[in-house]
Amino acid sequence: MSDNLLSIKNVSKEFNGNRVLKDVSLNIKKGEIHALIGENGAGKSTLMNILFGMSVIHSTGGYSGSIEIEDEEVFFASPHEAMDHGIGMVHQEFMLIPGFTITENIKINREITNPNPISRIFGKQFESLNMKRMNKDARIALDTMGMGIEEYTLVAGLPVGHMQFIEIAREIDKTGIKLLVFDEPTAVLTESETQNLLAAIERLAAKGIAIIFISHRLEEVMQVSHRFTILRDGERVITKDTKDSNVYEIAELMVGRKVDFERAEDLTRRISDETVLSIKNLEVKMPGEDVKGFNLEVKKGEIVGIGGLAGQGKLAIANGIMGIFPSRGEVIFEGRPLELNNPKAAITSGLGFLSEDRKGVGLLLDESIELNTIFTAMQTHGEFLNFGIMNVHSIRNHTKKMIKDLDIRCTSSLQHVGSLSGGNQQKVCMARALTQKPKLLLVSEPTRGIDVGAKKLILDLLKKLNEEQGMTIIMTSSELAELRSICDRIAIVCDGKVEGILSPDASNAEFGLMMSGTRAKSQVGGVQ
Repeated sequence: MSDNLLSIKNVSKEFNGNRVLKDVSLNIKKGEIHALIGENGAGKSTLMNILFGMSVIHSTGGYSGSIEIEDEEVFFASPHEAMDHGIGMVHQEFMLIPGFTITENIKINREITNPNPISRIFGKQFESLNMKRMNKDARIALDTMGMGIEEYTLVAGLPVGHMQFIEIAREIDKTGIKLLVFDEPTAVLTESETQNLLAAIERLAAKGIAIIFISHRLEEVMQVSHRFTILRDGERVITKDTKDSNVYEIAELMVGRKVDFERAEDLTRRISDETVLSIKNLEVKMPGEDVKGFNLEVKKGEIVGIGGLAGQGKLAIANGIMGIFPSRGEVIFEGRPLELNNPKAAITSGLGFLSEDRKGVGLLLDESIELNTIFTAMQTHGEFLNFGIMNVHSIRNHTKKMIKDLDIRCTSSLQHVGSLSGGNQQKVCMARALTQKPKLLLVSEPTRGIDVGAKKLILDLLKKLNEEQGMTIIMTSSELAELRSICDRIAIVCDGKVEGILSPDASNAEFGLMMSGTRAKSQVGGVQ
Protein backbone atom coordinates (compact mmCIF):
# COMPACT_ATOMS: atom_id res chain seq x y z
CA MET A 1 0.00 0.00 0.00
CA SER A 2 1.39 3.43 -0.99
CA ASP A 3 1.59 6.44 1.30
CA ASN A 4 -0.53 8.45 -1.15
CA LEU A 5 -3.79 9.66 0.30
CA LEU A 6 -5.04 10.99 -3.03
CA SER A 7 -4.12 9.88 -6.53
CA ILE A 8 -5.51 11.68 -9.57
CA LYS A 9 -4.74 9.68 -12.71
CA ASN A 10 -4.97 10.96 -16.29
CA VAL A 11 -7.99 13.15 -15.64
CA SER A 12 -9.41 15.06 -18.63
CA LYS A 13 -12.47 17.25 -18.92
CA GLU A 14 -14.26 19.03 -21.77
CA PHE A 15 -16.81 21.84 -21.70
CA ASN A 16 -18.74 22.26 -24.96
CA GLY A 17 -15.95 20.65 -26.94
CA ASN A 18 -13.28 22.78 -25.22
CA ARG A 19 -10.77 20.59 -23.40
CA VAL A 20 -9.97 22.34 -20.12
CA LEU A 21 -8.07 19.46 -18.48
CA LYS A 22 -5.68 17.21 -20.41
CA ASP A 23 -4.46 13.96 -18.80
CA VAL A 24 -3.66 15.54 -15.44
CA SER A 25 -2.04 13.24 -12.87
CA LEU A 26 -1.28 14.20 -9.29
CA ASN A 27 -0.45 12.43 -5.99
CA ILE A 28 -0.99 13.92 -2.52
CA LYS A 29 0.58 12.21 0.49
CA LYS A 30 -0.81 11.99 3.99
CA GLY A 31 0.24 15.02 6.02
CA GLU A 32 1.54 16.82 2.92
CA ILE A 33 0.87 20.47 2.12
CA HIS A 34 0.71 20.48 -1.66
CA ALA A 35 0.37 23.81 -3.47
CA LEU A 36 -1.68 23.87 -6.67
CA ILE A 37 -0.63 26.82 -8.81
CA GLY A 38 -1.74 28.22 -12.14
CA GLU A 39 -3.12 31.24 -13.93
CA ASN A 40 -6.86 31.87 -14.03
CA GLY A 41 -8.27 29.40 -16.54
CA ALA A 42 -5.41 26.93 -16.02
CA GLY A 43 -7.83 24.25 -14.78
CA LYS A 44 -7.39 24.40 -10.99
CA SER A 45 -11.06 25.00 -10.19
CA THR A 46 -12.23 22.34 -12.65
CA LEU A 47 -9.88 19.78 -11.12
CA MET A 48 -11.12 20.59 -7.61
CA ASN A 49 -14.75 20.48 -8.80
CA ILE A 50 -14.12 16.95 -10.08
CA LEU A 51 -12.50 15.95 -6.80
CA PHE A 52 -15.40 17.38 -4.82
CA GLY A 53 -18.16 15.83 -6.96
CA MET A 54 -19.68 19.15 -8.01
CA SER A 55 -22.82 19.02 -10.16
CA VAL A 56 -21.30 21.27 -12.83
CA ILE A 57 -19.04 18.35 -13.77
CA HIS A 58 -21.75 15.70 -13.99
CA SER A 59 -24.24 17.96 -15.80
CA THR A 60 -21.69 18.62 -18.57
CA GLY A 61 -20.74 15.05 -19.46
CA GLY A 62 -18.51 14.01 -16.57
CA TYR A 63 -14.77 13.42 -16.94
CA SER A 64 -12.28 10.76 -18.01
CA GLY A 65 -9.52 9.30 -15.88
CA SER A 66 -9.72 8.10 -12.29
CA ILE A 67 -9.43 9.26 -8.68
CA GLU A 68 -8.19 7.08 -5.83
CA ILE A 69 -8.42 7.64 -2.08
CA GLU A 70 -5.95 5.47 -0.16
CA ASP A 71 -5.47 3.26 -3.26
CA GLU A 72 -9.21 2.69 -3.68
CA GLU A 73 -10.86 4.13 -6.79
CA VAL A 74 -13.75 6.46 -5.99
CA PHE A 75 -16.37 8.37 -7.96
CA PHE A 76 -18.10 11.20 -6.16
CA ALA A 77 -21.54 12.04 -7.51
CA SER A 78 -22.00 14.88 -5.02
CA PRO A 79 -20.07 16.95 -2.46
CA HIS A 80 -21.77 14.92 0.31
CA GLU A 81 -20.10 11.77 -1.02
CA ALA A 82 -16.74 13.53 -1.06
CA MET A 83 -17.26 14.69 2.52
CA ASP A 84 -18.22 11.15 3.54
CA HIS A 85 -14.77 10.08 2.30
CA GLY A 86 -13.06 12.73 4.43
CA ILE A 87 -12.58 15.53 1.87
CA GLY A 88 -13.35 19.11 2.89
CA MET A 89 -13.10 22.34 0.93
CA VAL A 90 -12.74 25.93 2.11
CA HIS A 91 -14.12 28.11 -0.67
CA GLN A 92 -13.12 31.66 -1.67
CA GLU A 93 -16.71 32.82 -1.30
CA PHE A 94 -18.15 32.71 2.22
CA MET A 95 -21.01 30.31 2.94
CA LEU A 96 -21.95 31.55 6.39
CA ILE A 97 -25.36 32.53 7.79
CA PRO A 98 -25.01 36.05 9.28
CA GLY A 99 -27.84 35.68 11.81
CA PHE A 100 -26.33 32.52 13.32
CA THR A 101 -23.61 32.33 15.96
CA ILE A 102 -20.14 31.04 15.18
CA THR A 103 -21.02 27.71 16.81
CA GLU A 104 -24.23 27.39 14.79
CA ASN A 105 -22.34 28.05 11.56
CA ILE A 106 -19.63 25.55 12.42
CA LYS A 107 -22.13 22.81 13.37
CA ILE A 108 -24.78 23.48 10.71
CA ASN A 109 -26.26 20.20 9.36
CA ARG A 110 -24.20 18.36 12.00
CA GLU A 111 -25.99 19.61 15.11
CA ILE A 112 -25.71 17.67 18.37
CA THR A 113 -29.16 17.08 19.88
CA ASN A 114 -30.76 15.59 22.98
CA PRO A 115 -34.12 13.79 23.18
CA ASN A 116 -37.00 15.49 24.97
CA PRO A 117 -40.61 14.55 25.73
CA ILE A 118 -41.86 16.08 22.48
CA SER A 119 -39.23 14.37 20.31
CA ARG A 120 -40.09 10.99 21.85
CA ILE A 121 -43.58 11.43 20.44
CA PHE A 122 -43.04 13.32 17.17
CA GLY A 123 -39.55 12.22 16.16
CA LYS A 124 -35.85 13.22 16.11
CA GLN A 125 -36.43 16.51 14.28
CA PHE A 126 -37.94 17.89 17.49
CA GLU A 127 -34.91 17.11 19.67
CA SER A 128 -33.23 19.94 21.60
CA LEU A 129 -29.86 21.36 20.58
CA ASN A 130 -27.04 20.44 22.94
CA MET A 131 -25.39 23.86 22.86
CA LYS A 132 -22.88 22.96 25.59
CA ARG A 133 -21.31 20.17 23.51
CA MET A 134 -21.60 22.17 20.28
CA ASN A 135 -19.89 25.18 21.84
CA LYS A 136 -17.16 22.89 23.17
CA ASP A 137 -16.51 21.43 19.70
CA ALA A 138 -16.52 24.91 18.15
CA ARG A 139 -14.06 26.12 20.78
CA ILE A 140 -11.64 23.29 19.91
CA ALA A 141 -11.83 24.17 16.19
CA LEU A 142 -11.37 27.90 16.87
CA ASP A 143 -8.41 27.22 19.18
CA THR A 144 -6.82 25.13 16.43
CA MET A 145 -7.05 28.22 14.23
CA GLY A 146 -5.57 30.41 16.98
CA MET A 147 -8.80 32.42 17.05
CA GLY A 148 -9.68 33.91 20.44
CA ILE A 149 -13.19 35.13 19.60
CA GLU A 150 -16.07 33.71 21.67
CA GLU A 151 -17.89 30.87 19.95
CA TYR A 152 -21.35 32.28 20.77
CA THR A 153 -20.69 35.53 18.84
CA LEU A 154 -23.02 36.33 15.94
CA VAL A 155 -21.35 36.16 12.52
CA ALA A 156 -23.16 39.29 11.28
CA GLY A 157 -20.82 42.28 11.32
CA LEU A 158 -17.60 40.32 11.82
CA PRO A 159 -14.57 41.32 9.71
CA VAL A 160 -14.03 39.23 6.58
CA GLY A 161 -10.83 37.80 8.07
CA HIS A 162 -12.81 36.32 10.94
CA MET A 163 -15.33 34.86 8.51
CA GLN A 164 -12.55 33.09 6.62
CA PHE A 165 -11.32 31.51 9.85
CA ILE A 166 -14.85 30.35 10.72
CA GLU A 167 -15.17 28.70 7.29
CA ILE A 168 -11.97 26.79 7.99
CA ALA A 169 -12.99 25.94 11.57
CA ARG A 170 -16.19 24.38 10.21
CA GLU A 171 -14.17 22.01 8.04
CA ILE A 172 -11.75 21.20 10.85
CA ASP A 173 -14.67 20.27 13.13
CA LYS A 174 -15.89 17.55 10.77
CA THR A 175 -14.97 14.07 11.94
CA GLY A 176 -12.84 11.87 9.72
CA ILE A 177 -11.27 14.69 7.69
CA LYS A 178 -8.42 13.30 5.60
CA LEU A 179 -7.86 16.05 3.06
CA LEU A 180 -8.64 19.77 3.08
CA VAL A 181 -8.66 21.98 -0.01
CA PHE A 182 -7.88 25.65 0.68
CA ASP A 183 -8.88 27.90 -2.22
CA GLU A 184 -7.11 31.28 -1.86
CA PRO A 185 -7.59 31.18 1.94
CA THR A 186 -5.50 34.29 2.66
CA ALA A 187 -7.00 36.62 0.03
CA VAL A 188 -8.95 38.63 2.63
CA LEU A 189 -6.63 38.22 5.62
CA THR A 190 -4.23 40.66 7.23
CA GLU A 191 -0.56 39.78 7.47
CA SER A 192 -0.85 38.58 11.07
CA GLU A 193 -4.02 36.59 10.30
CA THR A 194 -2.24 35.03 7.33
CA GLN A 195 0.64 33.89 9.52
CA ASN A 196 -1.83 32.43 12.03
CA LEU A 197 -3.59 30.57 9.24
CA LEU A 198 -0.39 29.18 7.74
CA ALA A 199 0.67 28.00 11.21
CA ALA A 200 -2.73 26.32 11.65
CA ILE A 201 -2.37 24.61 8.27
CA GLU A 202 1.01 23.26 9.34
CA ARG A 203 -0.53 21.95 12.59
CA LEU A 204 -3.25 20.17 10.61
CA ALA A 205 -0.66 18.58 8.32
CA ALA A 206 1.32 17.44 11.36
CA LYS A 207 -1.80 15.49 12.42
CA GLY A 208 -1.69 13.59 9.11
CA ILE A 209 -4.30 15.65 7.25
CA ALA A 210 -3.33 16.29 3.63
CA ILE A 211 -3.69 19.86 2.38
CA ILE A 212 -4.19 21.15 -1.16
CA PHE A 213 -3.22 24.81 -0.96
CA ILE A 214 -4.37 26.98 -3.88
CA SER A 215 -2.83 30.45 -3.82
CA HIS A 216 -1.55 33.18 -6.11
CA ARG A 217 0.74 34.43 -3.35
CA LEU A 218 3.95 32.66 -4.22
CA GLU A 219 5.72 33.73 -1.02
CA GLU A 220 3.11 31.79 0.96
CA VAL A 221 3.59 28.79 -1.30
CA MET A 222 7.30 28.89 -0.58
CA GLN A 223 6.69 29.28 3.15
CA VAL A 224 4.14 26.58 3.82
CA SER A 225 4.12 23.91 1.08
CA HIS A 226 6.17 20.73 0.83
CA ARG A 227 5.61 20.26 -2.90
CA PHE A 228 3.86 22.20 -5.65
CA THR A 229 2.18 21.35 -8.93
CA ILE A 230 1.77 23.88 -11.72
CA LEU A 231 -1.10 23.70 -14.20
CA ARG A 232 -1.00 25.67 -17.44
CA ASP A 233 -3.72 25.59 -20.10
CA GLY A 234 -5.23 22.49 -18.52
CA GLU A 235 -2.02 20.47 -18.40
CA ARG A 236 0.35 19.61 -15.58
CA VAL A 237 3.62 21.42 -16.21
CA ILE A 238 5.64 20.19 -13.25
CA THR A 239 5.47 18.76 -9.73
CA LYS A 240 8.48 19.65 -7.62
CA ASP A 241 9.73 19.85 -4.03
CA THR A 242 9.27 23.46 -2.90
CA LYS A 243 12.69 23.56 -1.25
CA ASP A 244 14.29 22.98 -4.65
CA SER A 245 12.63 25.99 -6.31
CA ASN A 246 12.01 29.73 -5.90
CA VAL A 247 9.29 32.29 -6.69
CA TYR A 248 10.94 33.37 -9.94
CA GLU A 249 11.02 29.84 -11.36
CA ILE A 250 7.43 29.21 -10.28
CA ALA A 251 6.21 32.46 -11.87
CA GLU A 252 7.96 31.67 -15.13
CA LEU A 253 6.59 28.11 -15.24
CA MET A 254 3.07 29.35 -14.45
CA VAL A 255 2.79 31.66 -17.42
CA GLY A 256 5.31 30.08 -19.77
CA ARG A 257 7.30 33.27 -19.94
CA LYS A 258 9.48 35.37 -17.72
CA VAL A 259 7.49 37.67 -15.45
CA ASP A 260 9.19 40.83 -14.24
CA PHE A 261 7.64 43.18 -11.68
CA GLU A 262 10.82 45.20 -11.33
CA ARG A 263 10.40 48.94 -11.68
CA ALA A 264 11.10 50.28 -15.16
CA GLU A 265 11.72 54.01 -15.39
CA ASP A 266 10.24 55.85 -18.36
CA LEU A 267 12.24 58.99 -19.01
CA THR A 268 9.59 60.30 -21.43
CA ARG A 269 6.89 60.62 -18.77
CA ARG A 270 6.00 64.14 -17.73
CA ILE A 271 4.22 64.91 -14.49
CA SER A 272 2.55 68.30 -14.38
CA ASP A 273 3.00 70.80 -11.56
CA GLU A 274 -0.78 71.17 -11.59
CA THR A 275 -2.61 69.68 -8.61
CA VAL A 276 -5.50 67.71 -10.10
CA LEU A 277 -6.87 66.28 -6.83
CA SER A 278 -6.68 67.72 -3.34
CA ILE A 279 -7.98 65.72 -0.38
CA LYS A 280 -8.28 67.60 2.90
CA ASN A 281 -9.24 66.11 6.25
CA LEU A 282 -11.25 63.29 4.67
CA GLU A 283 -13.18 61.10 7.10
CA VAL A 284 -14.89 57.90 5.96
CA LYS A 285 -17.00 55.43 7.94
CA MET A 286 -16.35 52.01 6.39
CA PRO A 287 -16.59 48.89 8.59
CA GLY A 288 -13.09 47.92 9.68
CA GLU A 289 -11.44 50.63 7.54
CA ASP A 290 -12.30 54.02 9.07
CA VAL A 291 -10.50 57.11 7.75
CA LYS A 292 -9.88 59.73 10.43
CA GLY A 293 -8.44 62.77 8.66
CA PHE A 294 -6.68 61.89 5.40
CA ASN A 295 -4.75 64.54 3.47
CA LEU A 296 -3.15 64.13 0.05
CA GLU A 297 -2.41 66.17 -3.06
CA VAL A 298 -2.05 64.47 -6.44
CA LYS A 299 -0.38 66.04 -9.48
CA LYS A 300 -1.79 65.63 -12.97
CA GLY A 301 -0.17 62.63 -14.69
CA GLU A 302 1.03 60.96 -11.49
CA ILE A 303 0.59 57.38 -10.38
CA VAL A 304 0.20 57.63 -6.61
CA GLY A 305 0.09 54.54 -4.46
CA ILE A 306 -1.80 54.12 -1.19
CA GLY A 307 -0.52 51.33 1.03
CA GLY A 308 -0.67 50.17 4.60
CA LEU A 309 -1.71 47.25 6.73
CA ALA A 310 -5.25 45.86 6.59
CA GLY A 311 -7.75 47.65 8.79
CA GLN A 312 -5.83 50.94 8.87
CA GLY A 313 -8.18 52.76 6.49
CA LYS A 314 -6.53 52.58 3.08
CA LEU A 315 -9.46 50.87 1.35
CA ALA A 316 -11.97 53.43 2.64
CA ILE A 317 -10.30 56.39 0.91
CA ALA A 318 -11.41 55.62 -2.66
CA ASN A 319 -14.74 54.27 -1.41
CA GLY A 320 -15.35 57.53 0.44
CA ILE A 321 -14.40 59.73 -2.50
CA MET A 322 -16.72 57.75 -4.78
CA GLY A 323 -19.64 57.93 -2.35
CA ILE A 324 -19.82 54.22 -1.58
CA PHE A 325 -19.48 54.80 2.18
CA PRO A 326 -20.44 57.90 4.23
CA SER A 327 -17.73 60.55 4.17
CA ARG A 328 -17.03 64.16 5.05
CA GLY A 329 -14.21 66.59 4.50
CA GLU A 330 -13.08 68.37 1.35
CA VAL A 331 -12.17 66.86 -2.00
CA ILE A 332 -11.26 69.26 -4.81
CA PHE A 333 -10.98 67.81 -8.33
CA GLU A 334 -9.70 69.97 -11.19
CA GLY A 335 -10.22 73.07 -9.08
CA ARG A 336 -13.84 72.36 -8.18
CA PRO A 337 -15.24 70.89 -4.95
CA LEU A 338 -16.48 67.33 -5.39
CA GLU A 339 -19.91 66.55 -3.97
CA LEU A 340 -19.37 63.78 -1.43
CA ASN A 341 -21.78 60.91 -0.78
CA ASN A 342 -22.96 61.04 -4.39
CA PRO A 343 -21.55 58.26 -6.64
CA LYS A 344 -23.10 59.67 -9.82
CA ALA A 345 -21.59 63.10 -9.18
CA ALA A 346 -18.16 61.50 -8.73
CA ILE A 347 -18.45 59.59 -12.01
CA THR A 348 -19.84 62.48 -14.07
CA SER A 349 -17.02 64.72 -12.79
CA GLY A 350 -14.50 62.41 -14.48
CA LEU A 351 -13.53 59.94 -11.77
CA GLY A 352 -13.36 56.23 -12.53
CA PHE A 353 -13.37 53.53 -9.86
CA LEU A 354 -12.25 49.90 -9.77
CA SER A 355 -13.54 48.55 -6.46
CA GLU A 356 -11.84 45.90 -4.36
CA ASP A 357 -15.29 44.33 -3.94
CA ARG A 358 -15.84 43.16 -7.50
CA LYS A 359 -18.98 41.16 -6.68
CA GLY A 360 -20.63 43.56 -4.27
CA VAL A 361 -19.90 46.82 -6.10
CA GLY A 362 -18.32 46.19 -9.45
CA LEU A 363 -20.42 43.62 -11.29
CA LEU A 364 -23.89 42.50 -12.33
CA LEU A 365 -23.21 38.78 -11.97
CA ASP A 366 -26.33 37.57 -13.79
CA GLU A 367 -25.74 39.81 -16.80
CA SER A 368 -23.45 39.58 -19.83
CA ILE A 369 -19.90 40.88 -20.16
CA GLU A 370 -21.31 43.40 -22.66
CA LEU A 371 -23.81 44.94 -20.24
CA ASN A 372 -21.29 44.97 -17.39
CA THR A 373 -18.74 46.74 -19.57
CA ILE A 374 -20.98 49.58 -20.79
CA PHE A 375 -23.61 49.90 -18.05
CA THR A 376 -22.06 52.73 -16.02
CA ALA A 377 -21.01 54.76 -19.09
CA MET A 378 -24.51 54.35 -20.50
CA GLN A 379 -26.22 55.37 -17.25
CA THR A 380 -24.05 58.38 -16.43
CA HIS A 381 -22.95 59.68 -19.84
CA GLY A 382 -25.66 58.35 -22.16
CA GLU A 383 -23.13 56.48 -24.28
CA PHE A 384 -23.99 53.48 -26.49
CA LEU A 385 -27.53 54.81 -26.97
CA ASN A 386 -29.35 55.86 -30.14
CA PHE A 387 -32.48 57.83 -29.32
CA GLY A 388 -32.68 56.09 -25.96
CA ILE A 389 -32.21 52.57 -27.40
CA MET A 390 -29.06 50.56 -26.81
CA ASN A 391 -26.78 50.37 -29.86
CA VAL A 392 -26.09 46.64 -29.84
CA HIS A 393 -23.53 46.82 -32.67
CA SER A 394 -21.50 49.53 -30.95
CA ILE A 395 -21.71 47.77 -27.58
CA ARG A 396 -20.55 44.45 -29.04
CA ASN A 397 -17.64 45.94 -30.97
CA HIS A 398 -16.45 47.89 -27.92
CA THR A 399 -16.76 44.90 -25.60
CA LYS A 400 -14.88 42.62 -28.01
CA LYS A 401 -12.05 45.15 -28.11
CA MET A 402 -11.91 45.23 -24.29
CA ILE A 403 -11.94 41.41 -24.16
CA LYS A 404 -8.98 41.36 -26.52
CA ASP A 405 -7.06 44.20 -24.85
CA LEU A 406 -7.53 42.78 -21.34
CA ASP A 407 -7.25 39.09 -22.33
CA ILE A 408 -10.60 38.24 -20.72
CA ARG A 409 -10.98 34.45 -20.94
CA CYS A 410 -14.58 33.82 -21.98
CA THR A 411 -16.71 31.97 -24.52
CA SER A 412 -18.19 35.19 -25.93
CA SER A 413 -19.11 38.75 -25.00
CA LEU A 414 -22.58 37.44 -24.10
CA GLN A 415 -21.31 35.12 -21.36
CA HIS A 416 -22.69 35.91 -17.91
CA VAL A 417 -20.03 37.47 -15.69
CA GLY A 418 -21.00 35.24 -12.75
CA SER A 419 -19.69 32.20 -14.64
CA LEU A 420 -16.20 33.69 -15.15
CA SER A 421 -13.22 32.98 -12.92
CA GLY A 422 -12.35 35.56 -10.28
CA GLY A 423 -9.45 36.94 -12.27
CA ASN A 424 -11.54 37.40 -15.39
CA GLN A 425 -14.29 39.06 -13.35
CA GLN A 426 -11.68 41.57 -12.19
CA LYS A 427 -10.73 42.26 -15.78
CA VAL A 428 -14.39 42.98 -16.60
CA CYS A 429 -14.40 45.48 -13.73
CA MET A 430 -11.38 47.14 -15.33
CA ALA A 431 -13.15 47.19 -18.69
CA ARG A 432 -16.17 48.88 -17.09
CA ALA A 433 -13.99 51.55 -15.44
CA LEU A 434 -12.05 52.28 -18.64
CA THR A 435 -15.23 52.50 -20.72
CA GLN A 436 -16.15 55.59 -18.69
CA LYS A 437 -13.00 57.30 -20.10
CA PRO A 438 -12.08 58.78 -16.71
CA LYS A 439 -9.69 61.66 -16.23
CA LEU A 440 -8.53 60.17 -12.95
CA LEU A 441 -8.76 56.46 -12.15
CA LEU A 442 -9.03 55.14 -8.60
CA VAL A 443 -8.12 51.44 -8.41
CA SER A 444 -8.41 49.42 -5.20
CA GLU A 445 -6.67 46.04 -4.92
CA PRO A 446 -6.69 45.63 -8.74
CA THR A 447 -4.80 42.33 -8.60
CA ARG A 448 -6.54 40.68 -5.62
CA GLY A 449 -7.24 37.02 -6.39
CA ILE A 450 -5.51 37.24 -9.76
CA ASP A 451 -2.63 35.03 -10.89
CA VAL A 452 0.82 36.43 -11.54
CA GLY A 453 0.39 36.60 -15.34
CA ALA A 454 -2.86 38.54 -15.06
CA LYS A 455 -1.25 40.82 -12.47
CA LYS A 456 1.45 41.73 -14.96
CA LEU A 457 -1.18 42.48 -17.61
CA ILE A 458 -3.20 44.75 -15.29
CA LEU A 459 -0.12 46.62 -14.05
CA ASP A 460 1.19 47.06 -17.60
CA LEU A 461 -2.23 48.38 -18.63
CA LEU A 462 -2.24 50.95 -15.83
CA LYS A 463 1.23 52.13 -16.87
CA LYS A 464 0.13 52.31 -20.52
CA LEU A 465 -2.94 54.40 -19.63
CA ASN A 466 -0.72 56.75 -17.67
CA GLU A 467 2.05 57.03 -20.26
CA GLU A 468 0.00 57.16 -23.48
CA GLN A 469 -3.16 58.94 -22.30
CA GLY A 470 -1.70 60.92 -19.42
CA MET A 471 -4.30 59.41 -17.09
CA THR A 472 -3.77 60.20 -13.41
CA ILE A 473 -4.03 57.05 -11.30
CA ILE A 474 -4.41 56.45 -7.58
CA MET A 475 -3.75 52.79 -6.78
CA THR A 476 -4.57 51.27 -3.40
CA SER A 477 -2.99 47.88 -2.77
CA SER A 478 -1.86 45.48 -0.07
CA GLU A 479 0.90 44.30 -2.44
CA LEU A 480 3.79 46.65 -1.72
CA ALA A 481 5.93 45.21 -4.53
CA GLU A 482 3.25 46.15 -7.06
CA LEU A 483 2.95 49.68 -5.74
CA ARG A 484 6.72 50.07 -5.93
CA SER A 485 6.78 48.77 -9.51
CA ILE A 486 4.57 51.49 -11.05
CA CYS A 487 3.97 54.33 -8.57
CA ASP A 488 5.77 57.68 -8.43
CA ARG A 489 5.03 58.09 -4.71
CA ILE A 490 3.45 55.85 -2.09
CA ALA A 491 1.36 57.23 0.77
CA ILE A 492 1.32 54.89 3.77
CA VAL A 493 -1.89 54.94 5.81
CA CYS A 494 -1.84 54.12 9.52
CA ASP A 495 -4.78 54.56 11.91
CA GLY A 496 -6.84 56.32 9.25
CA LYS A 497 -4.28 59.02 8.40
CA VAL A 498 -1.25 59.51 6.18
CA GLU A 499 1.68 58.27 8.22
CA GLY A 500 4.08 59.44 5.54
CA ILE A 501 4.94 59.41 1.85
CA LEU A 502 7.83 57.38 0.48
CA SER A 503 9.64 57.04 -2.80
CA PRO A 504 9.17 53.60 -4.40
CA ASP A 505 12.88 52.90 -4.00
CA ALA A 506 12.84 53.52 -0.22
CA SER A 507 14.12 50.58 1.79
CA ASN A 508 11.95 47.75 3.11
CA ALA A 509 12.82 48.89 6.62
CA GLU A 510 11.48 52.39 5.92
CA PHE A 511 8.22 50.99 4.61
CA GLY A 512 7.95 48.53 7.50
CA LEU A 513 8.51 51.18 10.15
CA MET A 514 5.98 53.52 8.60
CA MET A 515 3.33 50.83 8.11
CA SER A 516 3.67 49.77 11.74
CA GLY A 517 3.21 53.37 12.89
CA THR A 518 6.76 53.92 14.18
CA ARG A 519 7.10 57.01 12.00
CA ALA A 520 9.19 59.01 14.44
CA LYS A 521 11.89 56.34 14.39
CA SER A 522 12.10 56.04 10.62
CA GLN A 523 13.56 59.52 10.05
CA VAL A 524 12.75 59.45 6.34
CA GLY A 525 12.31 62.46 4.16
CA GLY A 526 9.10 63.40 2.48
CA VAL A 527 6.90 62.64 5.45
CA GLN A 528 3.83 64.81 5.75
